[in-house]
Amino acid sequence: MTNHTDDDTGRSAADDTGQPAEGPGRGRRVRSAVAGVLAALLVAAALTAPDELRELSPAAFLRLPVEALVAAALLLALAPRPRRVVAALTGAALGLLTVVKLTDLGFRVAWDRPFDLVSDWVLFDDAYGFLAGSIGRAGAIGIAVGIVLLAVALFVLLALAVLRLTGMLVAHHTGATRAVAALTVGWVACAAFGVRIVPGVPVADTGATALVRDHTIQVRGGLADRDVFAAEVATDQFRNTPGDELLTALRGKDVVVAFVESYGRDAVEEQEFAQVGVVLDEGTRRLRAAGFGSRSAFLTSPTAGGGSWLAHATLLSGLWINSEQRHRSLLTTDRLTLGGAFQRADWRTVGVMPGALADWPEGKFYGYDQFYPARDMGYRGPKLGYFLMPDQYALSVLQRRERAMAGRPPVMAEIPLTSSHSPWTSFPRVIDWKDVGDGSVYHRNSAVADVGGKPVRRTAAQIRADYRRTIEYTLKSLISYVETYGDDDLVLVFLGDHQPSPVVTGENASRDVPITIVARDPRVLDRIDGWQWQDGLRPSPDAPVWRMDAFRDRFLTAFGSRPASAPPAAAPR
Repeated sequence: MTNHTDDDTGRSAADDTGQPAEGPGRGRRVRSAVAGVLAALLVAAALTAPDELRELSPAAFLRLPVEALVAAALLLALAPRPRRVVAALTGAALGLLTVVKLTDLGFRVAWDRPFDLVSDWVLFDDAYGFLAGSIGRAGAIGIAVGIVLLAVALFVLLALAVLRLTGMLVAHHTGATRAVAALTVGWVACAAFGVRIVPGVPVADTGATALVRDHTIQVRGGLADRDVFAAEVATDQFRNTPGDELLTALRGKDVVVAFVESYGRDAVEEQEFAQVGVVLDEGTRRLRAAGFGSRSAFLTSPTAGGGSWLAHATLLSGLWINSEQRHRSLLTTDRLTLGGAFQRADWRTVGVMPGALADWPEGKFYGYDQFYPARDMGYRGPKLGYFLMPDQYALSVLQRRERAMAGRPPVMAEIPLTSSHSPWTSFPRVIDWKDVGDGSVYHRNSAVADVGGKPVRRTAAQIRADYRRTIEYTLKSLISYVETYGDDDLVLVFLGDHQPSPVVTGENASRDVPITIVARDPRVLDRIDGWQWQDGLRPSPDAPVWRMDAFRDRFLTAFGSRPASAPPAAAPR
């Protein structure tokens, strides 16, 4: 019986490695040993590599993954033919696991969350656009091709690595079996006693299993969320409110809702960004001198680091839009948005969208009578930043095309301001509004704009300083706009869409963003006294905090809208 087992093991080794049973020469033995070590290191790295940048260190790899022990035991127990198939599939699964880990790592750096397997695929197109805007189309194509090749290489190399290790296991069947058994006992002991070679890194590792479990739960949750979200959409106390009962306390007012890209709580609280607070405090004094009051607080955004459209949708719809799946579903509904409420109440509603580089079908959903994409805004200046035009120019378009028109109805406008979008490499300056014109003035960079260096050449400290400068510019533009064009009928709501990426905020930052309402008519601010928002443009750390989806209903209620949960009764005949 013993001789039969040894013969079968030898034949298996020959089948699995493709080499004759007799031993190779010394040089081949060395090469084979080196290949085996490299294969083992590659598989171990794939299993133990973390999916968060802050955990990435040599110590993170000092672990014994239980998945390796289970796979080794299974491969040792199988017959030769299924063994080879299972080994190849195991390698491919490891390749997929590694790609998911790397994708999670990238998403955590950019958006402070892991990759959503259900709905995040569309974001790869946005990532490509970001790269093209940052380093040029050729560079973006090169990086995209490199990523695809890396993914393919991981699948191939890990499959080959597992096949190589399988051959080595079977060639030394008895010793390998004993080693796996001993390591399993050691793993159980390490797990029982919480053994750690370095703090925070348990030797007995189940990270790969946990990753698969977490993403499985994520996928199931995403699928189940469709019904949950449909129920949330259907719950709307203002859905059937007639126009003459909406926003009655704002009749005759121009209402501008301005989103400031990446303007988060850190911008007004961190000492490194103290100059932003100086800009806001000076703005409060200047606007007060011009007769304007202001109130500020915080909203908690559904996103961080990116995904501005999720924040826009959340604020305007009064629903928590924290995923691409929810966003796509929202756009297929008849949910009453803030724009739709103003439209129903006979405001002229417009979307001024300097960041929309193509058609924007969402405009109809949001209830806008007029939509200005970037191509229709008449900009003749240079490309400044990730998007085309500086914020002061975008505000000037709103003024010239809408608010300066004679004999018009009151206007409600949404305008996402984009100069503070990453990668924060261009820094316009606020100029005299009469000089803005068609934007050609911005070709004089020495006079009106600084252009930063390539993003790859900056340290993290430099990136944070550049971020601060762009936030200051956008806030100065808004303050100057109110000083120049504000009147008794202007109501400005400006807020951040989300916190910037973790390279600016660090890990575990809040998702809060500042929000401010500015008006000269004191009756406007009197309507929100019950909110207990703080006076001025800068909220202090203890200012009220709401979830962003709470804003729509509170705003509608504060300014005279009456709930009507059921359709109005038919008129008697």
